[in-house]
Amino acid sequence: MTAAPHPKKNSVFAPELLRAALKAAVLKLDPRPMARNPVMFVVLVGAVVTLFLTVQNLVAGRPWAYEAVITLLLLFTVIFANFAEGLAEARGKAQANGLRAAREDTPARRVVNGQEEVVPSTRLARGDVVVVKAGEMIPADGEVVEGLASVDESAITGESAPVIREAGTDHSGVTGGTRVLSDRIVVQVTSQPGESFLDRMIALVEGASRQKTPNELALSILLAALTLVFLIVVAALLPMSRFVGAEVNVVTLVALLVCLIPTTIGGLLPAIGVAGMDRALQANVIAKSGKAVEVAGDVDILLLDKTGTITIGDRQATRFAPLPGVSAEQLARAAAVASLADPTPEGKSIVALARQQGVQAEEPTGAQWIEFTAQTRMSGVDYPATTGAVSIRKGASDRIARLAQERGASVPPELSPLVDEVARAGGTPLVVIENGRLLGVVALSDIVKPGMRERFEQLRRMGLKTVMITGDNPLTAEAIAREAGVDSFLAEATPEDKLAMIREEQAAGKLVAMMGDGTNDAPALAQADVGLAMQSGTQAAKEAANMIDLDSDPTKLIEVVEIGKGLLMTRGALTTFSIANDIAKYFAILPALFAAQLPVLAPLNVMGLRSPESAILSAVIFNTLVIPALIPVALKGVRYTPGSADALLARNLLIYGLGGVVVPFVGIKLIDLLLGALGM
Repeated sequence: MTAAPHPKKNSVFAPELLRAALKAAVLKLDPRPMARNPVMFVVLVGAVVTLFLTVQNLVAGRPWAYEAVITLLLLFTVIFANFAEGLAEARGKAQANGLRAAREDTPARRVVNGQEEVVPSTRLARGDVVVVKAGEMIPADGEVVEGLASVDESAITGESAPVIREAGTDHSGVTGGTRVLSDRIVVQVTSQPGESFLDRMIALVEGASRQKTPNELALSILLAALTLVFLIVVAALLPMSRFVGAEVNVVTLVALLVCLIPTTIGGLLPAIGVAGMDRALQANVIAKSGKAVEVAGDVDILLLDKTGTITIGDRQATRFAPLPGVSAEQLARAAAVASLADPTPEGKSIVALARQQGVQAEEPTGAQWIEFTAQTRMSGVDYPATTGAVSIRKGASDRIARLAQERGASVPPELSPLVDEVARAGGTPLVVIENGRLLGVVALSDIVKPGMRERFEQLRRMGLKTVMITGDNPLTAEAIAREAGVDSFLAEATPEDKLAMIREEQAAGKLVAMMGDGTNDAPALAQADVGLAMQSGTQAAKEAANMIDLDSDPTKLIEVVEIGKGLLMTRGALTTFSIANDIAKYFAILPALFAAQLPVLAPLNVMGLRSPESAILSAVIFNTLVIPALIPVALKGVRYTPGSADALLARNLLIYGLGGVVVPFVGIKLIDLLLGALGM
């Protein structure tokens, strides 16, 4: 199978994209979709009116060239606006075509009654179990239920580095269309045909489910209001012109209306929204809605799961610290026996460390294994022995201490210093208890991912507060938080605690982002305003989130926030330019229209436009050209640089506000001179 091209390789103005956008620009002239954009709908209606008047003059033998030129310019204005949106959509569809190359009808070895049968992947249903070996394609989305393998996800993420997928961990999710590079895994299918993660990605990229954000809706209302205001103003000019004896025909008034309403932002607004999702995809982030991208720009607080997000995640047992009266061998054997059925890297590392120290642990007969849960925060084994029933548990220190008290045992005073010693070193202490006797502590070392402190400092400069959430004890959490550089932390957190914290912050008016990759993160991901799940995480996490990071990079939110802020800044910058642009055209055109009949207005004709017809033609031509000139800005976006809101506003007003005033004066005057040179 050919890997899908990386999104960044698509050029903005590739010939195939331009052809698709041009076709879409014509098809979008249908009044039904045009009605969703009131500004451009008014322009389209104006073009129809002027076209009717052009034909009427032509049939009656009256001069029609001026009306025809206005009609063509208005039509081109609408087409260029549609072209901007079509180009953004074409880029998204090009991404989707690349992703579609990763989806093939691959053969699948389905397990039925213990026997393997080869079936097309399209026949797989949710709950089916398939075997995938080295060199084979994973036929459908699923969870690894047995085994461990290296998987090539370059067809999805564009990254060449393979990833590890292992049963029983938060990195058990696999995606159809990726390739197993080593070993053998058994996968349980979690999607129906046509409903896979890749299918949803393609639909999302094509923009089928994109909805307007609250800010976008508010801006649309503002543009509709401005359009209505200028419609009333222009309509009032007809009786006013007759009162002063000026001859202003309907075509001129229509052209004037189009020049004064915010056609620039009205034409580019749909493209900005579509391009926001496209820019997220270029960063290898799938956004399930444009709202998710935009909200990311306003996030106040970022919550991050510790294990696998801030830290590498595969904690390794590094030391056995027995309590007084307990030998290191006794502690190691009990910890190893309790970990024999533990599929996690931590459990395996405990068994490996015991064996390195010469302690062999055999699986006891009749063992009943107790799995770890986020609620109990411990795991272990119960089994019969010649000396009586044996019950071994390992887990968080406070939970095991409470268990010891429940079993009628006292907690040795030496336990707390051992736990604190491991925690202060940044490790995770696991306390081991056998029946009613506490044996000691197993030290698990967790490693903070490189560059995390610098990335969190960058988020701080962007105005975000970072909070680490972990099920570890407070001392361990504090050590990791200090090393990583987060602002605060929540220790010994259950899924309910995460959810409660997010709701508390939201009740205080904060926008919250949550990053996670485990099933226990799913409720928090669903509750957060921006839920960013790792592609390497579980299916539950990916379903709950409204954004998915295909690179599984815990610092990716920095790019997402920058994209969101860039989207807000792009819309704000172009809105500022458009409104300033319209005000400038208002004061540039009206004096030229009425200066002959009202000499008092002559000093206001600072541009010295030659005639009312030249003023209108120059303004309409400028209005037509400014939209395609700003298409690259709408698609690429205004770059966000961290700074205060006042500084960003000042820069916005200086560049786009002042530019929106100056550019029309210069542009309209140059076009007026060109029309004069051409004898028009």
